[in-house]
Amino acid sequence: MSISFSKERLDTILARAEIITATLASGPDAETFVTLSREFSELEPVVASIKNYLSALDDLEGIEALIADAATDPEMRRFAEDEKHDAAERVETAAQDLRIMLLPKDAADEKSAILEIRAGTGGDEAALFAGDLFRMYSRYAELKGWKVEVISLSEGTVGGIKEIIAEVKGKGVFARLKFESGVHRVQRVPETEGSGRIHTSAATVAVLPEAQGVDIEINESDLRIETMRSSGAGGQHVNKTESAIRITHIPTNIVVHVQDERSQHKNRARAMDLLRSKLYDAERTRKDSERAADRKSQVGSGDRSERIRTYNFPQGRITDHRINLTLYKLEEVIAGNALDEIIDALTTEHQASLLAAENEA
Repeated sequence: MSISFSKERLDTILARAEIITATLASGPDAETFVTLSREFSELEPVVASIKNYLSALDDLEGIEALIADAATDPEMRRFAEDEKHDAAERVETAAQDLRIMLLPKDAADEKSAILEIRAGTGGDEAALFAGDLFRMYSRYAELKGWKVEVISLSEGTVGGIKEIIAEVKGKGVFARLKFESGVHRVQRVPETEGSGRIHTSAATVAVLPEAQGVDIEINESDLRIETMRSSGAGGQHVNKTESAIRITHIPTNIVVHVQDERSQHKNRARAMDLLRSKLYDAERTRKDSERAADRKSQVGSGDRSERIRTYNFPQGRITDHRINLTLYKLEEVIAGNALDEIIDALTTEHQASLLAAENEA
């Protein structure tokens, strides 16, 4: 398969990188420096890929010119013909890498994320599994150097988590976690099960890109804000002040509730951040649906009611149903250490679907 690129497009990218480099070296003001540094960090791997492709293409063209030149001695021509196949393969590989680099980027990929986990069917065992999932993502975040902050937590009656909402802060968090949204199913023997019978339970995961003020505007007149007392385990009051906040966005009927902080002011700020992210995600979903024209991606629709993965403890097996990937390393995945293997495979499949859509177009 031969892949070609518009020379004008590649030249434009390289020229832009040179302009940014020169501007940064000239000592711009702080705001310009931050903005350009961010743009350059996004362009840098694309520029490296372009240069790698152009270098490989130059090598191939040099070999072809040598073969075509009547003045080339026979021994050199044979050597060049032997090299031509490998050079053509290097061009093909570099072109494929560059093609992926030039795919349209999800504007939210570099953002931090809001992670929501809720116990589903399965009672206490589902709450314990939801707790396992949160520990898996927390450990994964730790390995990536990200910071996890709990916004809201409702614990299960025998341990585990009924519902948790947390911020995962860091660069590129959403890009890595966005395919985790959906229903996660677990098959295992609960500790309370005397007969050794395997139970199936589930938890729902939602990953939203964290929105900034510039991403979405909220009219105060569209909000219904209620204050109430924060309640802890067993319904005991954490404190006597009405510090918990519930905000309803009236046009969409989206409701957020935060009671983690003792300060009403802090809870209100966090609730607004959470609401902003939910509204941003709803708008992204609407636009994605319009663009996709109801055609589902190969890695799933993003529908949080869709079963995406099964964790089978008796067999030590984890299966992602969207790409038919099965790994026999459940303990390593649930510990966060091998989660990258699944995420990398999902990302590759997503890129393949984008490339296929480009070809169709």
